[in-house]
Amino acid sequence: MSIGQTKIMGIINLNEDSFFAPSRAASVDAFRRRADALLDAGADILDLGPMSSRPGAVLVDAEEEWARLEPVVEEAARHYADVTFSIDTFRASVVVMAYQAMGRFWINDISSGEWDEAMLPVAGRLGLRYVAMHHQGDFTTMHQPYSYDDVVAAVKQYFRDFSVRAKEAGVSDWILDPGFGFSKSNEDNQTLFDRLDELKSFRRPLLVGVSHKRFIWQPRGLTPDTCDEQVREYEERAAAMGADIIRTHLIR
Repeated sequence: MSIGQTKIMGIINLNEDSFFAPSRAASVDAFRRRADALLDAGADILDLGPMSSRPGAVLVDAEEEWARLEPVVEEAARHYADVTFSIDTFRASVVVMAYQAMGRFWINDISSGEWDEAMLPVAGRLGLRYVAMHHQGDFTTMHQPYSYDDVVAAVKQYFRDFSVRAKEAGVSDWILDPGFGFSKSNEDNQTLFDRLDELKSFRRPLLVGVSHKRFIWQPRGLTPDTCDEQVREYEERAAAMGADIIRTHLIR
């Protein structure tokens, strides 16, 4: 499943709402089947998503988010102790409870600490690896296209600002996610992808998540269910341009 030296982060959505049905695992048994399939295919990291962040998704409260995540992290602690997990959440309270249940993992935060002021301090205090993603707006507005004079320049400025916030919070080990599909038009996403190598100037691991994103399938008259070949091509190209981690739904 690996693409050269690039690590593969396999997506496991612990809900019934995420847009790509094969990635859903809304029970512990389904989680184990999905996890085993990804690991057998060579995945290096498993990304647990208790709440969908697709366009139009419903924002669930912290209690529901944890109710979906708790049995899975307990199962992970028992049977997958040697596996690297990341948890897709923007809530510090969920991070703390998951840490108590399973120990170390990566935080995959689509808000880059902007939606919960406790998130970055908690990540710093616990010493957890942190994925910061470029976006604009809040949970309900982050998918609309925003206007950029130069989308790459805007993303670079965003991470310059984030690096200051991370340092102040004691977060030293962080990964840069350009946020494909978030707060960008199809054209902006394509421009950002074509100039991906410019983000290597931060000297941070670069995570690319383009799996089944609209800017790949929509301009080609495809759907999320008919673009696997194109997704693979984009992921292979991202690896060739220096992506350190590919976040994907695909089992190769």
